[in-house]
Amino acid sequence: MAKFPKPVFLPADVYLKRAQRSQLILRSAKLGIKIRLAIIVFELFGVALINSSTLFLDAISGLMDVLSTIFLIICIKLARKPPDEDHPFGHGRYEPLGGLLIGLILIFIGAIMLFQQVNGFIQEAPQPFLHPWAWIFPATAMILLEICYQLIFRTAKNENSPALAADAVHYRIDGLTSLLATLTLIAAALVPEWSGIVDHIGAILIALFMIGLGVFAARENFNQLTDKVPNQEFFKTVKKAAHEVEGVQATEKIRIQLYGPDAHVDIDVEVEPKLTVDFAHQISQQVRAAIQKAWPAVRDVTVHIEPYYPGDH
Repeated sequence: MAKFPKPVFLPADVYLKRAQRSQLILRSAKLGIKIRLAIIVFELFGVALINSSTLFLDAISGLMDVLSTIFLIICIKLARKPPDEDHPFGHGRYEPLGGLLIGLILIFIGAIMLFQQVNGFIQEAPQPFLHPWAWIFPATAMILLEICYQLIFRTAKNENSPALAADAVHYRIDGLTSLLATLTLIAAALVPEWSGIVDHIGAILIALFMIGLGVFAARENFNQLTDKVPNQEFFKTVKKAAHEVEGVQATEKIRIQLYGPDAHVDIDVEVEPKLTVDFAHQISQQVRAAIQKAWPAVRDVTVHIEPYYPGDH
């Protein structure tokens, strides 16, 4: 009677990289919250000094983003939960779900802002003269927000997290809002009679930009939730890893599903037709391990063994 083949274990660094991904994403999100809270306190201090409604609204906008980032952190932590009986594929989709909701919040806030600014432009009222150096507060916030955006978006891109990318977009938009506040306060100080018009036109452009970025962020996360075919680079990685296993003659169908921080791979592997079942099983185990080693985000691999016939493709 044939002995059951020894299982193929993954290297320890595969599990380590998977854990490091979640920690890195959470660290980036928490860093963003700390920087944003510091900016809010700084801007509210400016409001107390110069009594600027533009600066106050900029601070309130930042507070909304902090709340949405906290929501994202909760979703990311839920996505880290291991598979269970009710969720055999894990809980990874909590992450793109959080990203989708953040995108929808962007669209909603942008639409409200657009309506208010268009209405304010039609019913223009005189704007009070502000301190000539009032623009320093939003200008400082703008620089810090852009730095924060670059750090978080780089992490999101490297770790393939559309949810974190959607959160990073908030910081870019807040930076643009702070830029608008800076230009508005400069205009209010230099040409007070035109400050209202500059404020409304700039805010309308920012609102349209916010809606566009919200649509982009929502679409990226919606694609994961609806199992849209992911980036072709993932398929190349899987195929290359499978072909490096001895005994694999060819690969045929490859299906990939992204579940937030996790990925699931289904692959057809062709081997010599006369191989014994236990040897073919060993090849399938080696293929699974090779794919997970090449792409640590892969939680599960289903390998279908098929006979290889030259010229069959």
